[in-house]
This record gives sequence, C-alpha cells and structure tokens, in this order.
Amino acid sequence: MLVEGISDQVALETLAARRGRDLAGEGVEIVPIGGAHAIGAFLERYRGVRVAGLCDAGEQGVFQRALERTGHGAALSRADMARLGFHICVADLEDELIRALGPARVEELFAEHGDLQAFRTFQKQPEWRGRPVDRQMRRMLGSSIGKIKYARIFVEALDLEQIPGPLDAVLADVR
Repeated sequence: MLVEGISDQVALETLAARRGRDLAGEGVEIVPIGGAHAIGAFLERYRGVRVAGLCDAGEQGVFQRALERTGHGAALSRADMARLGFHICVADLEDELIRALGPARVEELFAEHGDLQAFRTFQKQPEWRGRPVDRQMRRMLGSSIGKIKYARIFVEALDLEQIPGPLDAVLADVR
C-alpha cells in the first residue's frame, strides 16, 4: 500500500489493528513514499505487485498521471482509480479525521494530550483568527503539534462506524 507520508501509514496501521487485521501476516506492507511526486518511482519499483494507495485530493492528478504512465489505464477518473485500489481523501487525511470526529471531540483530544493551550494560542494568531475551527485544526496539526502523533490518537478515538471512507476502502482493497 503506497501512501504519501508517515501519518497516513500510522493511521492505516492503527485502523488495521483496530479491525483485527495482521497486515504483516497478510503480506501487506504500508510504504510511505515521501510525498505524492514520488508515486511514479514506487509504481515502477513495485511493478508486477498488487498495489493500492491513498492520497490527498490535491495530489489526485499526480497519482492519476503516474498510474497512467505505468500502464494502469488511460484518462483515469476518480472511480477508475478507486477500482485500481487508489483512494483519495476529500482534502487530506487530517481533514477526513477531523470531520469524522467533529471539532469538539478534536479539542477534547488536544486537551487530553496536552495540546489544547497550544491550539488556543495558535487560534489567536492574526492570520488564523476568525477562520473556521476545522481549518485551524488542520493547520495546527501540520505545524507544531504533529500529524503523526494525532493520526494514531484520532483513529483510536473514532467509533469504527465513523471511519472515513478512503481509509476503510484502501484497507479493504488489500485483503
């Protein structure tokens, strides 16, 4: 399974464990590729191996072109990519998780893990003051408090019926 970064890997490993799956035992490896633009090289590296993947909406075109260049089809739509096992987050992983949890629950988790004060300070910054709280949360996760740390925390906090579609779909595709 090819994912953009370590936070995606952590989220999927956490979800797999919560779903009772032993990915290593199933012969599934989650490979963070170090950013969307590396997808072509990884598709070449794993040519002949069943691959699946997860990317942010802003990187859909990068993944699409790489899939096309490596012989996975032509003029691939989002649905075509999903049939190939490549799923796209609405904005990004953090957006998916924040929407699934809701901002109030995210704030509770920030408080439980000692980051609520940092978030409140961030919200007071002039460029972020008054912006939608979910956007503030996404930006905060991408900066000081850490996407990797909260990928695990957020997935563990979700009810299994609330799991964002792209995460469940990519795991289902590697059964």
